[in-house]
Amino acid sequence: MSPSRSRNQNELDEVDYGPSRTQQRRDALAVLVLAQQLVDLQPSRLAKLALPDDVRHEIDVTRRITSHGAKKRQLAFLAKVMRRYGEEDFAAVRAELGENREKQRQENAAMHRLEAMRDRLIAEDESALSELIAEHPQVDRQHLRSLVRQARLEKEAPNKPPRAYREIFQLLKDLGKADDSAEG
Repeated sequence: MSPSRSRNQNELDEVDYGPSRTQQRRDALAVLVLAQQLVDLQPSRLAKLALPDDVRHEIDVTRRITSHGAKKRQLAFLAKVMRRYGEEDFAAVRAELGENREKQRQENAAMHRLEAMRDRLIAEDESALSELIAEHPQVDRQHLRSLVRQARLEKEAPNKPPRAYREIFQLLKDLGKADDSAEG
């Protein structure tokens, strides 16, 4: 025992006082973030989640409020209602929201890849087109080449709507879906 510490101080060190005030704040903020995510969630997805009835009611009330200050207070109240329940009550909800975020990231990445491929098809001469035909031999080559030519013309004429540009994207999307269904 160090000479600067009294016997009473050592006895106090052995008593567990629970989480620190900082940790309590972090936990409260995490619940507030979850409450905001639930309020922002689409009603159809929210209906699929297993939530207590009073939490579901407070989410509905929070959605109806339009005033910024009042909505912020109601959101804080919703978080308070949620804190009455244990962490395990919302573990499935957190997992569902986490899975959906990962799924959205994957879908966004797939869309970006399709957009990049479309831009390569339009910008490059034959290399991107021959790569795509090699990957997908079932594609209608003549139709694809026609769409690429039309998209190039649309790009040069600013007043023309980008119909072929969109059709190429849809065609690439359909090819990707066909590959996914063939693998599954």
